[in-house]
Amino acid sequence: MSIVKINVLTVPEEQRETLEKRFVNRAGTVDGSDGFEWFELLRPVEGTDTYLVYTRWRAEEDFQNWMSGMGQSAHRGTPQDGSAQGERPKPAATDSTLWTFEVVQQAGPKQG
Repeated sequence: MSIVKINVLTVPEEQRETLEKRFVNRAGTVDGSDGFEWFELLRPVEGTDTYLVYTRWRAEEDFQNWMSGMGQSAHRGTPQDGSAQGERPKPAATDSTLWTFEVVQQAGPKQG
């Protein structure tokens, strides 16, 4: 079965809009990657400053291939991030942790 990668980002309130705009600006950079299955950016509702970036992959190898190629360039930043040409933008998150899980069971809505 698939693997799930959850990037846990600590984002101060004043950086939330910046983080979300960066994800909008690079939308589609992962969608066509071999083995990619799903993406979600989860915004905290209350009581935490933690965003979750959820991706699901066919296999660990597919994730590693993306990280060593398109993943690196997607995380470098772009001028529309508010940075000067060639300058890497300041991170919006103050901390980041990557969690990995194997999907052992899944369910969707019943079709009927």
